[in-house]
Amino acid sequence: MMRAPDMPGLALLRYRAADYQVLRPGRFVICAVSGAEIPLGELAYWSEARQEAYRSALEATRALATS
Repeated sequence: MMRAPDMPGLALLRYRAADYQVLRPGRFVICAVSGAEIPLGELAYWSEARQEAYRSALEATRALATS
């Protein structure tokens, strides 16, 4: 079950080229493509330009293909 964006646990991040800045602490972010929760410890793919997180390289590629 997916959580609503305002529920506890959702982190708010500012994505940068090589890392991210935590604006609001939480346990996870939401994948911009699939809507799945991504635990912060597993976050490896994001777009600085779009300020979006992706669950895997597949979702990141899909997001780039739709731009």
